[in-house]
Parts: sequence; C-alpha cells; structure tokens
Amino acid sequence: QVRLVENGGGSVQAGGTLRLSCVASFDFRFMGWFRQTPGKEREGVVGLDTRGGATEYGDSVKGRVTIAQTNAKNTLALQLENLKSEDSGIYYCAAAHVVGYGLLHPASYSDWGQGTQVTVSS
Repeated sequence: QVRLVENGGGSVQAGGTLRLSCVASFDFRFMGWFRQTPGKEREGVVGLDTRGGATEYGDSVKGRVTIAQTNAKNTLALQLENLKSEDSGIYYCAAAHVVGYGLLHPASYSDWGQGTQVTVSS
C-alpha cells in the first residue's frame, strides 16, 4: 500500500531553492528524504525523528537543507538552497516506525514514496 506521496520536483534553477513535500497517510515516527542518480547508491538527504531528539543531514547538503512538518504533521517539507547540478536526481520520501540502521540509511526505512524527479538547470 502507498502511504507516502511526494509533491514538487521538476526543473529548478541552479542557485535557487528546491521545495518538496511528502504527504503521509499514516503517522510514522521516523521520516526522511533520500535521493538517487542512476549509477549511484541512494543517499540520505535528511532523516528525522518526528518525536524530537534527532535530525541528521547528508554530507552533500549540510548547511543548505531545512525541513518542516506542516498540516498537522501529515506533511514533511524539504527545502534545499543554493542548488547545484549535483543535486539533480530522483528524490524519495521514506518513513519507518523504527530505524535499525540509523536515520540516514535506506535500509532503516520500510515505506517509500514513488519518487519525484529533480533536474537542476542553468
């Protein structure tokens, strides 16, 4: 069953800001954003304990990324600033009730959205 849906994506201007959101149909304690480019492993952008206490960011986006929960916490928004070509890829929202491998490891997450393509243009 699909319980996470990504919104946003498309072509975004280099140097600009990417804004994505994930709409959840079920409450999860742990949520995250991941991205993947063909030929590369899926990498963690951000992982969050929605109850507080822990948020982790991927090395490639540290200092440029912020997240926020909106709409009574059924939506997780991602904002990535100062976009670079390397930020292009498919972005996935993920969620889990437990994270056995840490917040930024894909194997920790049991539920995934279908992904949204992000292309940084110049």
